[in-house]
Amino acid sequence: MEEKKYCYAYPHPSVTTDCVIFGFDGTKLNVLLVERGVEPYKGRWAFPGGFMKMNETALEGAKRELEEETGLKDVYIKQFHAFTGVERDPRERVITIAYYALVRISEVKGGDDAAKAEWFPINSVPSLAFDHDLILREALDALRRQIHFEPIGFQLLPEKFTMTQLQHLYEAILGVKFDRRNFSNKMLKLGLLTDLDERITLVNKKEAFLYKFNPENYAFLKEKGFRLEF
Repeated sequence: MEEKKYCYAYPHPSVTTDCVIFGFDGTKLNVLLVERGVEPYKGRWAFPGGFMKMNETALEGAKRELEEETGLKDVYIKQFHAFTGVERDPRERVITIAYYALVRISEVKGGDDAAKAEWFPINSVPSLAFDHDLILREALDALRRQIHFEPIGFQLLPEKFTMTQLQHLYEAILGVKFDRRNFSNKMLKLGLLTDLDERITLVNKKEAFLYKFNPENYAFLKEKGFRLEF
């Protein structure tokens, strides 16, 4: 290895990235976990992640891990915290930079670890390896804060969706129940939705209108200071 002009002799930590991958199944918010095949914590569930390479940024490392675990590129991914607990990894001193990603479950193909990856409802997550229980709590808090300032929930829905699907998504993320009519009126008044003038027949044989997210209107609202209050 080429000798560097400046080389620090004192010990310094390794850096990893971990990615909390959220998906929505139509009624529940889910998170993708990978079963560890090696020690430490062999057999325990954890978030996809790994050590950063010397030639990549934290974001590049997180995107690489995301693609390896889900087969997805170009999804919504956001850094939300750095975890620096001294004893968080029994192998060595490791700092992790954590991201959350929003993906459509139907589009996840799985990578090398597909046989060991599984979706879990957010209220049925087992005890996780390392400090990943803490990471999950922080990721949920960050997601719930961000959804008031950015319409990130649309990343979890099909391109075309019903108002009921949208309401169930917001209820799953925020952990609350909304009045159907009030929720619909608020979303329509915001101008974030485009009415497609299309309908689908539901299992109860009722019809429901289909909508799409309107990015142009959101860009306009963002300039004015977008905030979604319920």
